[in-house]
Amino acid sequence: MTVYAAPGAAGAKITYKPRYDNFIGGKFVPPVKGQYFDVITPVSGKVYTQAARSTAEDIELALDAAHAAADSWGKTDAATRANILLKIANRIEENLERLAYAETVDNGKAIRETLNADIPLTVDHFRYFAGCVRARRRIEQHRREHCGVPHPGTAGRGGPDHPVELPHPDGGVEAGTRAGCGQLRGA
Repeated sequence: MTVYAAPGAAGAKITYKPRYDNFIGGKFVPPVKGQYFDVITPVSGKVYTQAARSTAEDIELALDAAHAAADSWGKTDAATRANILLKIANRIEENLERLAYAETVDNGKAIRETLNADIPLTVDHFRYFAGCVRARRRIEQHRREHCGVPHPGTAGRGGPDHPVELPHPDGGVEAGTRAGCGQLRGA
């Protein structure tokens, strides 16, 4: 059985910074009101870092950044979006042990669960949605080539969107694709 060193101890898998800011718009920014809170690991009951205490003002900044990025991300072609999701999955997998350790330190869950279930499932989810994005692209391409134009029903809703409104096998793909693309709203 592998024994992991506690945060801050020699041999720990991760060296935590003393304080973490919010990550908004591609950069770390301090909380608007300048407040932080102690992050305590359930493993030992000790403080191992501090995190930004976000308020409504920070949430508004994050929402503004997300809305600003949404159009660009939505206009990015499906293959590129899928490849980005696959790169994220690969990076997570490359750092599996470190991320599992971080998750265990943060929530107190047994390392065997974070190492063998939680983090690998995260990798699987990113790969799954990358596949959904690619499948959606192929469906749209098929519709353009064989049906003339994309059916108006493809503009953001799940369920039947075939010209004759039959239940369509891509309903699940459509929902997965929206989630994979960060489009979590329906029509």
